[in-house]
Amino acid sequence: MRDILADLEHWREENKSIALATVIDTWGSSPRGAGAKMALTSDGKVTGSVSGGCVENAVIEAGRETIRQQQPQLYHFGVADETAWDVGLACGGSIEVFIKALDIKIFNSLRKLINEETTVVVATVIHGPQKILGREILIDENGGVTGSIGADWDQEVTEAIENILSQAKPRRIQLKDDIEIFADVILPAPKLIMVGGTHIAIALSKLANTLGYQTIVIDPRKIWANKDRFPEVDQLVQAWPDEAFKQVKITRSTAVAMLTHDPKLDDPALRIALSSKAFYVGALGSKATNARRRERLLANGLKESQLSGLHAPIGLDIGSDTPEEIALAIMAEIVATHRKRNQGSATFEADYHPAVQSV
Repeated sequence: MRDILADLEHWREENKSIALATVIDTWGSSPRGAGAKMALTSDGKVTGSVSGGCVENAVIEAGRETIRQQQPQLYHFGVADETAWDVGLACGGSIEVFIKALDIKIFNSLRKLINEETTVVVATVIHGPQKILGREILIDENGGVTGSIGADWDQEVTEAIENILSQAKPRRIQLKDDIEIFADVILPAPKLIMVGGTHIAIALSKLANTLGYQTIVIDPRKIWANKDRFPEVDQLVQAWPDEAFKQVKITRSTAVAMLTHDPKLDDPALRIALSSKAFYVGALGSKATNARRRERLLANGLKESQLSGLHAPIGLDIGSDTPEEIALAIMAEIVATHRKRNQGSATFEADYHPAVQSV
């Protein structure tokens, strides 16, 4: 949803009629998974994608019909193996797409919560009586609720969504009375916080920006954390970790990398990060350095269960040596962890092991 948000806001300002298409399920190979979205207007404007191929054309036509009829519909698009590459469904397969008019009340709440970096679930009725088809209810991680499916089903949906929020994975859910909903999870934008304005942080911030991560550097030493060294970083926080993390929100889409080897910076930052929702926390240093670090953190009140989530030594073992190579190893481990843990993906199954830094 985040990738089409700006276009939707612009179209709303122009009072355009909008249809929203959401991938509900896929079979075989598909470039886009459940939750992928495309939106279109009655005058021919399109944003987003549901397949990356000519299935889009059929969805556009269905979307125009939805705008005309104001009637939501679940569509099934299948592709034979011999034409799969041409339409963007590699190796054949099929997708189901639900198309409905954009719900303005839900959209306005969703836009606000996205800007506040809040995890949200939007549940949409995709099968059931005509009178409730397409109805939506939005529930955020803080318990806020917008919209309603109906008094007979809201409580059941709310209970199901609590589990989905914890797993952060879109899902179809069967309710009583032969009603089916699609619960779409919208996470905060990915963010990388680097503690220490080192040479590795310079390379890592550039790579993270390329991959779409918001980048933040924390370092109280202005000689290390300044715009000359980090011209492309989204935010520089020239403060000690205890103060800096009051200015920076950690969400379940946040990765934190300690890059200084200095206990005065790393240890307080680790105490905060390992007690937070961050999906990844890593620290630079050798095995010996990490062993000493663990002893200090345990003595300062962290639990073994919290330390078990620490990636140290940081990064995948790719034999990295230069700052750029170490940054690549770190970013690869962050991406792998994000896909496997934070998004509930089952597609990354490779075993990986942290790199060993000599410091």
